[in-house]
Amino acid sequence: MKFSDFYKNGRPALSIEIFPPKTEKGVEVLFEELKILKMISPAFVSVTYGAMGSTRDLTKDLALRIHRELKLKTAFHFTCVGSGRIEMKDYVTSLACEGIDLVVALRGDKTADFKPAEDGFQFASELVAYLKTLHPFSMAVAGYPEKHIEAESFSSDLENLKRKVNAGADIVITQLFFDNTIYYSYVEKVRQIGITAQIVPGILPIQSLKQIQRITGLCGVNLPPALLTELESCGEDEAAMREVGVNYAIRQCRDLLQNGVPGIHFYSLNKSQSVLKIVEACRDLL
Repeated sequence: MKFSDFYKNGRPALSIEIFPPKTEKGVEVLFEELKILKMISPAFVSVTYGAMGSTRDLTKDLALRIHRELKLKTAFHFTCVGSGRIEMKDYVTSLACEGIDLVVALRGDKTADFKPAEDGFQFASELVAYLKTLHPFSMAVAGYPEKHIEAESFSSDLENLKRKVNAGADIVITQLFFDNTIYYSYVEKVRQIGITAQIVPGILPIQSLKQIQRITGLCGVNLPPALLTELESCGEDEAAMREVGVNYAIRQCRDLLQNGVPGIHFYSLNKSQSVLKIVEACRDLL
């Protein structure tokens, strides 16, 4: 099955992104959260990959367990950093043999002195093309409505996206954003350069002000002033912050769904309740 197949029946597809916990207890807690999230019938669950490939084995083990035990369509993240072609081939082939052939292909987070392995890749477009030679993987790639933080310009970032899609990517999943007009403008610009792949918006329900400031600072995403003010008014009350985050995401998602997005990809931060509340509030549009 291809990623693009999830968006063909005329109804918006929901998907969930999780990250690998570092302890066995954390994994068990995550599985309880995933059992709850299964209630929204996600099209797929994607499992992230740590900086410089630091959670490679955790990603693989978790993807396999979700696939086997929860019977959910599972996608695994794979990056250019941290491995060469031989390691890549062994890793992705073992997952393909288990029936997991959905890949989120990324350049990956890197250190300042990053150099690709001698037999590795520097760009996600190269990774997509290489993975296609190993197996008929279906691949999603990342899009950046506010520009990748390292890109020289917005136009160069769009050209990089085009290279990734031309290399064989099926869909584009966007980085989180908090202003829907930025997403709509991005889609328009993407279409203008000839990309026809589905552009799936990525939504992150805010859990706390400190956390979202750290995340947005790392990836160059803007927090709207009104949202920031509302979060700051919560003081140290993180439950109130989560409520602000849920209500904001509900407004975002309802607007996106009313404007015909193919689906929504939730950056769940391994939490179920915020996602469930958002989906329930949008049920009439799904």
